[in-house]
This record gives sequence, structure tokens and C-alpha cells, in this order.
Amino acid sequence: MAAKVEIYTWEFCPFCIRAKYLLTQKGIKFIEYKIDGDERARQLMSERAEGRRSLPQIFIDDQPIGGCDQLQGLEAQGRLDALLKI
Repeated sequence: MAAKVEIYTWEFCPFCIRAKYLLTQKGIKFIEYKIDGDERARQLMSERAEGRRSLPQIFIDDQPIGGCDQLQGLEAQGRLDALLKI
């Protein structure tokens, strides 16, 4: 069974777009929370993300991964597929 992937984004954020592109290229379905201008949603995201407020914030099986750089780092290290269960 594939991992549950969630991503908090802003519509025109280039890092959000890159992270979604990587997940899409891997065939991963994800739940996207578009939080443009919604400070309450951003606060909830921050609580889940161990205080981080930057976007995107990515969660795999409810574990905070971080942003686009961390996602790409996991891919470069060859560790992302295991987390995604693919």
C-alpha cells in the first residue's frame, strides 16, 4: 500500500510546484492543501510541521518531511521511494 502524502502549498510558489512535480513524476497521489492567504490554515500546518511556516510542507504517513529541498534531498539520497512505499 502506498504512503499517504499530504502537501501544503501556495498556488504560485515555485518550490511548491517543484515538489508536486517530483511526486507526480513518481506517480504518487497526494492530498494538496492550498492555503494561499489563510493564516489559520498556515498556523495548523505549522503545528503539524514542528513549527515550520515555509511552504511547501510535506507529510508522508503523517510524518513531517519538510519542504521541497528536503524532498529532493531524500530523492538524491535514494531514500524517498522507501518512504513513499514504491
